[in-house]
Amino acid sequence: MTSNNPYGFRANGRRHGDVFTTPEVVKYILDLVGYIPKHDLSKIRILEPSCGEGEFIIEIAQRLIESSRIYQFDPKKAFSQCVYGYDIDPKKIEYCINRLKDIGIDTDPLHLQAGNFLASHTLPHFDVVVGNPPYIRYENIPEAERRYYKNHYHSFHYRADLYIPFFEKTLSLLQPKGKHCFICANRWLKNEYGKKLRLLIAERYKIEVIINLENANAFQEDVLAYPAITLISNQLTDGKVKYADIEDISRLHEPSFSLKESPTGDDWTSIFHNINYTNLYSIEELGFKIGIGVATGADRIFISKELPQMVEPELLLPAINARDLTGDKMQWNGEYLLNPYRPNGDLIDLSTYPKASQYLRKHEDILSKRHIAKKNTTKWYKTIDRIYPSLRYENKILLPDMSGNRYIFIDEGNYYPLHNLYYITGRSLRELKVLSAFLISDEIRKQIRNITNNMNGGFPRWQSQYLRKLRMPDISQITEEECIILISSYEQRDYQMINKLVKCIFDKNCTKPKKHRQKHDSMKIAFEYTD
Repeated sequence: MTSNNPYGFRANGRRHGDVFTTPEVVKYILDLVGYIPKHDLSKIRILEPSCGEGEFIIEIAQRLIESSRIYQFDPKKAFSQCVYGYDIDPKKIEYCINRLKDIGIDTDPLHLQAGNFLASHTLPHFDVVVGNPPYIRYENIPEAERRYYKNHYHSFHYRADLYIPFFEKTLSLLQPKGKHCFICANRWLKNEYGKKLRLLIAERYKIEVIINLENANAFQEDVLAYPAITLISNQLTDGKVKYADIEDISRLHEPSFSLKESPTGDDWTSIFHNINYTNLYSIEELGFKIGIGVATGADRIFISKELPQMVEPELLLPAINARDLTGDKMQWNGEYLLNPYRPNGDLIDLSTYPKASQYLRKHEDILSKRHIAKKNTTKWYKTIDRIYPSLRYENKILLPDMSGNRYIFIDEGNYYPLHNLYYITGRSLRELKVLSAFLISDEIRKQIRNITNNMNGGFPRWQSQYLRKLRMPDISQITEEECIILISSYEQRDYQMINKLVKCIFDKNCTKPKKHRQKHDSMKIAFEYTD
């Protein structure tokens, strides 16, 4: 944990974690926490835990100097005593110190240190914490560090990014009523690995402000990150959170806030949308089932186009994956899934399948090294997930984890889904088509954007954890005429008609029915259905 660059480099040559904040954002964050020159800043202890080349540190020093002119204190002494900064790279600390000298802070900066902030042990508590913690994906964190963080930080959960323990540690260092404001990737606000951090904040702190900057350029370079500014204080909540979406950094100082209810648990979904849950239901409440395709642990062996020539045909299932659903087309590429299970769920006896036995034993060394095989060495040829052949023959909506498709496909009992596909089964084919029409609609797409993290290109994430949060009217209560129109529009990919009708159905379920019933009636003449 002593390397100056343990995380490697990005494609542009910069180190992972080096994404520097624009001056506009730095100034706004310091304004937001109240670190402004008209206040006496001489005794305000402030921390920047990943200071980089000093964007926050330099602005803090300049504000200290301005405040000293009003309140007549020595800014060098105040900086030396009250301003703390860390960075893992000593060269950046050296660069930051030289920048400070250029503006007149030329005394020894006692508390600007090179080192791993997350492993430091001798820090005091702070009135203010600000910064832009490093974004380092789980797989880029060295294994020794991951073990250390898992042992020392409760919120370092699942496949957490490095900024998660930065939140936990800096929050733990806040004085009572202290202010904490980071600009950071917004993924933790919605995804699985942010779950424990969200719960920690909801139970122990007050989340005051969330400003979503997904569409704004908040950094000194173009990066594929969707940031948000969060203001958190070390006090009990008053039940409200200010939330705003900002698309232009120039509008940052005049956000249009809406008041949201403070979260009380680890699900903060309600902050990001305005769904009225009256008369709305989850997909599972409507009688459908959500699943994910099979994970084998060795796709190269269990999935192949050549398997029909290598193993017994009764062990094969036509397999479909996300690559088969691109460009708004569903086109099977000819791959098969080798199913090593009997109908009762037991593994097959290889002695009764000589071709499969020869094929699998050729790969026994690879298969035996998998974690799933080490649990029971006699079952070295099992897949991670159990395979249920009957799933192939079910009608199912297919949803790639991350998709650029506008259309949503239904497999009418032809294929077995693989692990990069989520699927929805249950009820009739007709009702699956109605549900698919809803999922295509702008009403549902707006929900999915609000409860998931936008990925590169703005594509939605159709993961089960998000699918379960979607809300829609009870499709069994939709009129026969509405069903006919929705099904036909789905089959013809008439997105305009789907959007009009779905909006009307939502409106009449969630608002005053009379007004929207009239709007719906006026639509009937716009569509002529022929069976």
